[in-house]
Amino acid sequence: MTDARPRTGATEAEVTDAPGPLPYALIATDLDGTLLRSDRTIGARTRAALTLATERGARHIVVTGRSVSWTRHVLADLGYTGLAVCGQGGQVYDTAAHRQLTSVTLDRRTARQAVALIEAVTGPLTLAADRAGLDGVVVAAPGYLHDLAGETPLVPDADEEELWAHPVRKFYVQHATLTEDELASVAVRVAGDLVGVVKAGPGEVELLPKGLTKATGLAFAAHRLGLNGADTIAFGDMANDIPMLDWAAHGVAMAAAPAEVKAAADEVAPGNDEDGVAVVLERFFGG
Repeated sequence: MTDARPRTGATEAEVTDAPGPLPYALIATDLDGTLLRSDRTIGARTRAALTLATERGARHIVVTGRSVSWTRHVLADLGYTGLAVCGQGGQVYDTAAHRQLTSVTLDRRTARQAVALIEAVTGPLTLAADRAGLDGVVVAAPGYLHDLAGETPLVPDADEEELWAHPVRKFYVQHATLTEDELASVAVRVAGDLVGVVKAGPGEVELLPKGLTKATGLAFAAHRLGLNGADTIAFGDMANDIPMLDWAAHGVAMAAAPAEVKAAADEVAPGNDEDGVAVVLERFFGG
């Protein structure tokens, strides 16, 4: 079936010279809290701004903590045909070819050790495993609180053996009483030399392969396109976006971002429900 919508996405095979200088050749956007509104749709104004920028010759790369299986429907809705950075940088996905260019997994023995060290301080944790692969599911222990809303395959109430049975990209970690700030602080202090620790949502942290960030995945994707951080404007709203905002020439935090994210950015845009991405892009690319 032919899709009549304008296509977005930075496609490796399609390198087009822009008619005149571009302010930025690459636009990198987080999804949740940034490109997506609270109802998880993309506003018409934001769609128009991205279409205008890509028609001028800029590339757009989605950079998200979501795995490919949890991102694919958003890419389809955008008419996106290029490279996407998923799984906190661990998956660089060629949308048109439906293949992974990179797939970084978390060593499960290391992850077990990290969880044990954290639990020695906090007491029992509730885990969910984000399995590797293009069609990986999230396997959740009993009591894991999720907000996946049917967007990704979820295996609930899994036993301990099932959590650790297959290769994983990362673990989601929750605690009954600790906030994400408190839990992340403990995790970094006692297990930060073993795994990466990021805050990506309320009451939850993620344990990742050490050294993996959105910036590492974005840098790889940009390199495939002959671009780098100096060519990039990046948008994000959570602490896991800070490496990407630092890597880009111009980092934009959303209005609802925590103070630490705003401090890392070059400017603060209106909120995702006010088409903040579009407001900034229109200033640079017209609209």
